[in-house]
Amino acid sequence: MKIVVDLNRCQGYGQCAFLAPDVFVMHGEESLLYTPYADESRREDVLRAAAACPVQAIMVEGSHAG
Repeated sequence: MKIVVDLNRCQGYGQCAFLAPDVFVMHGEESLLYTPYADESRREDVLRAAAACPVQAIMVEGSHAG
């Protein structure tokens, strides 16, 4: 699955890194690093991370809702 993060919108809250630490990593206090292509087995955690983002900066392409 493809993950896109709007880094201009991201405020570094780190909720995504808490929920999917193998995909999203905080680098320093405010800088986010992420894996743009994650394994399908991580879909549930990535979708939770995207939903938890306070500024809705994470988009998961090809996601299938519920």
